[in-house]
Amino acid sequence: MPKLIITENPEKWNLKFEGAEVISPSAYFSKPEYQESKTFKIINLCRSHQYQSLGYYVSLLAEARGHKVIPEIATLQDFRFPSLIRDDAEEFNALIQNSLKSQSENKVVIHIMFGQVDNPQFSRIGVLLFNLFQIPIIQAVFVKKDKWQLQALKPLHLKGLDEANSKKLQEALFFYITGKKVVRKKYSRKKYDLAILMSPEDSTPPSSPKAIQKFIAAADKLGFNTEVITKNDFGKLVQFDALFIRETTNVNHYTYRFAKKAESEGLVVIDDSNSILKCTNKVYLHELLVANKIAVPKSYILRKDSQKVPENFNYPMVIKQPDGSFSKGVKKVSDEKQLAETLKDLFQKSELLIVQEFMPTPYDWRVGVVNKQPLYVCKYFMAQNHWQIVDWKKNGEHREGKSETIAVSDVPKVLIDTALKATALIGNGLYGVDIKEINGKFYVIEINDNPNIDAGVEDRIIKNGLYTKIMETFLERIQKR
Repeated sequence: MPKLIITENPEKWNLKFEGAEVISPSAYFSKPEYQESKTFKIINLCRSHQYQSLGYYVSLLAEARGHKVIPEIATLQDFRFPSLIRDDAEEFNALIQNSLKSQSENKVVIHIMFGQVDNPQFSRIGVLLFNLFQIPIIQAVFVKKDKWQLQALKPLHLKGLDEANSKKLQEALFFYITGKKVVRKKYSRKKYDLAILMSPEDSTPPSSPKAIQKFIAAADKLGFNTEVITKNDFGKLVQFDALFIRETTNVNHYTYRFAKKAESEGLVVIDDSNSILKCTNKVYLHELLVANKIAVPKSYILRKDSQKVPENFNYPMVIKQPDGSFSKGVKKVSDEKQLAETLKDLFQKSELLIVQEFMPTPYDWRVGVVNKQPLYVCKYFMAQNHWQIVDWKKNGEHREGKSETIAVSDVPKVLIDTALKATALIGNGLYGVDIKEINGKFYVIEINDNPNIDAGVEDRIIKNGLYTKIMETFLERIQKR
C-alpha cells in the first residue's frame, strides 16, 4: 500500500523511500489521484495538528477518503483531555517504574519520534507510548513523587524542532517506514508486506519454527516481504498489507487487539477478529452449531447460579471452560465429588460452563479449511493412557498423541462436508475443525481459528503446497481490495 508523507515544505525533505512519496497538503487536497483511491497510508507531518490547522484537515480528509492516517482525529482529540492519557499510562505502571528506576533526577523529559528515543534505557517507554497513541512526535514528562508518574504528554510538531532533532526525526521516519527491510538489504523490494505475529513465550504455538520458515518462503515466491513481529510491534502494523497471526488467540488478549487494529488499517488479516471472537468461546460455538443443525455431542450450558446437571447425563462426563485451548480448561469427571470440585474450580473463571457427554474415540479428525476449501485432513490420536490428544501435567509439561495425515480425497465425503458447513458459519479464514466419528456419524467438537500447522504433520500430503495455498489467499484478498 503506497505511503504519503505530508508536510508543508516537501522540498526540504531529502527522503527517498521506496513506496513512499513526500507531498504538500495542497497537493493532497487537490490532486485527483489522491481522492479516487482508498489504498493510501498517510503520515501527517504538518507543522501543527491544532483544530482548523492544515495538519488537522489532512487527518480529517484522510479519514473521509478512507485512507489510513497517523495521527487520527480521535487521537488528536484525546490529547485535549490529559487525565485520560494519564489513566491509560497507569495500566503500564511496572514498565514505567522499571525503566526510570536508575534516574537520579526527579524529573525526566523524553522525546519520542515514531517510537524511537535517544536513551536506550527509555526505549520500552518510547515503544509503549507510540503504540498507545500513534502520534509521530511525542514529548513525555515524568516526575517522581512516591513513584514515577506521567505528568504530561503532548504532541510536538516540526516547527518546534531544531536542526538536530529534525535530522533525528528523518532517521526515525526512515526506520518506521523501511526498518523491516534494513536487515534484508540483499533482497529485492517486493510489492507487498506481510507481518507474522508470534510470541516467544507461547509454549504451544500453532506453528513450529520450521513451518514459519516455510510460510516465509511461500510468501517470498508470491511477492511478499515478510517480517516476524511480536506484541511489542503494535505501532508498526501501518507498514504492512497483511497480518498472519500464528500464536494462541483469545478475545481478552493482545492477539484480538492486533486483529482489530490491522483491520482498521485496511490489512488483510488471518485470524480475523470476527473468527477469534466466535471460535474462542465454546458456549457461542455450541449454540451456533445447534441452531444450524450440525451434529454435536449432547451438551448443556451450566450457569454459575444454577449448577444442576440434567439427569440424562451419565458419568463420566466432560466439563469445558468456554475459552480453553489446546485441551486446557477441559475436565473429565467420573462421580459427583469430582463434578463438585471441578465446577467450583472452573466457575471461578467463568459465569458459564459446558457439560458434555463423554464420547471416547481412539482419535479425533481434524479438517483444515482455508477460504471455504479443504486444505488438509489429520487424525490426532489420544495421548498414551489419556483421554485427550494433549495430556497436560501439573508441572506445565505435556505429552501429545501421534498423528496421521490423509489425503482429502481419501476420507469420507460427509466428513469434509461437515467441516465446510461448520466453518461457513464462522467466515472464510483459516480454521481447523475437530470432529469425532461414532458408528459412521460425525460430530463437531469445536472449530479452531488458529489451527496447528507444523512442518512434517499437517503438510505431510501436499508438502509446500499447503503454505502456498494460504499465502495465495492473502495475495488474492490484497489484490481484490
